[in-house]
Amino acid sequence: MRLLNRLLQRLVVLGLGIFSVWLIVFVVFETADRRLPWILAVSLTYAIGAYVILPWIIRMGLKLLHRKRVPSFTTTGDGLPGDPVNVALVGTLAQLRAAFAALGWSEADRLGLVSSWGMVRAFVFNSPYPTAPFSTLYLFGRGQDVGFQKAIGNSPRKRHHVRFWSLGLVRAENTWAGGSASFWLNTDRPPDDERVLWVGAGTRDTGLSLTRLTFQITHATDSDTNVERDFIIADLESIGSIAEVKVYQAGQCLATEHVNHYTSDGRVTLASLVVQAK
Repeated sequence: MRLLNRLLQRLVVLGLGIFSVWLIVFVVFETADRRLPWILAVSLTYAIGAYVILPWIIRMGLKLLHRKRVPSFTTTGDGLPGDPVNVALVGTLAQLRAAFAALGWSEADRLGLVSSWGMVRAFVFNSPYPTAPFSTLYLFGRGQDVGFQKAIGNSPRKRHHVRFWSLGLVRAENTWAGGSASFWLNTDRPPDDERVLWVGAGTRDTGLSLTRLTFQITHATDSDTNVERDFIIADLESIGSIAEVKVYQAGQCLATEHVNHYTSDGRVTLASLVVQAK
């Protein structure tokens, strides 16, 4: 019965894929091609396919294939799997900021029209933008609370970066070890001056690419996120900013349908921040 259910699910997903191709090619493109010059028709079809139709189809497929699974990945604004969760630090927001500032990492600007335009200009002309904004990823029902980055070779196209979401320690201690879904689905944000668990997703940008599932324009990232996790932890250890380093297993892995192709062992490195806030 279980195999039959899985087969039926995958047949439905296959049907959704065929439907999406038909919708993009024979409805959107043909309609646009009759009314617009060819180049505009192709551009409009790409925009609708990559940013509307494919994200919707993939969200439907993921709901079928990954029902009731505890996520070990963040999600994008489209509801698709994003960067893997791989770092967790315990401390206050001031300690978190002080630790990364001591390493020469910059806090990312909030995403907005001005910062987005600045990022586009920096990317096109390959000019430095040490506080470039991050796209918004979601965990605990909200976008990241804070993010840090370190440019590679002074280029905005290549950088180490990590996003963090805060979670109250009492709730974290009650749910972390058991891998409870409530750990990941909690939406409450603790006060900034409270000592909390900062759950992070660290990756390394390597250039420009298209997402594998929807073909949206995005930063290319190093697929081996285990290396980036270890780099971040080693960087913090090198200046004595963390202690009591432990390794935990995140929730069940999402084995397929990631926005980017990642190699992740599903482990989260947890450490306590020991930097004193100034």
